[in-house]
Amino acid sequence: MTSENSPADGRPRAERRWTASAFVLVSMAVPFLLPARYSPGTDWLLPTIEGLVLVALVIVDPGRIDRPGPRVRALSLALVAAIAVGAAWGAGRLVWDLLHGNPQTTVATELLISGALVWIQTIIAFAFLYWELDNGGPVTRHLHPRTHPDLAFPQQLDPSLAAPGWRPVFFDYLYLALTNATAFSPTDVMPLARWAKLAMAIQSLLSIVILSLVVANAVNLLG
Repeated sequence: MTSENSPADGRPRAERRWTASAFVLVSMAVPFLLPARYSPGTDWLLPTIEGLVLVALVIVDPGRIDRPGPRVRALSLALVAAIAVGAAWGAGRLVWDLLHGNPQTTVATELLISGALVWIQTIIAFAFLYWELDNGGPVTRHLHPRTHPDLAFPQQLDPSLAAPGWRPVFFDYLYLALTNATAFSPTDVMPLARWAKLAMAIQSLLSIVILSLVVANAVNLLG
């Protein structure tokens, strides 16, 4: 993180777009690895939307994420919404199949693979949600950092833990989403805003439901 937040001249620089873009591509690939019923419409619909929005973002705000404006903000939120819709649909369909039965959920290996992909998809979706909503998003965090954060990282609670001007980047929010999905509770990042508490609570509950149903059904099939 040092290269992003503490360059040689000592002034904070904006976050690079490539890390978030790479995980947009991962999110776009997941529907093609899952059965078609886990995608709304067709398996290429949301990936196509995500790809077009990503290209538009790269064109209007290339390199580092530092260009303010309603157009860029709208594109960013549209991208997060598309990723979230795909994750919500996949998770809902998986839970429905497990509760009501589906021929493709009767094979343990296929069930475990589908469950893992849907779970990963939800983690990526919540990572983008936290990243885009925390303190107004990456552009606002860079240009107009707030005194009171929505999500408090250890480096913000104790500035001595990081270089001056430290700010969270996408990878930090991805780690937050992963730990919240595995521990089912906050670990090192504390939600302060009500929306953050609600989002983390929903993610924890969703993760518990997915993991418990997938593992229980897989154990039953293997037994």
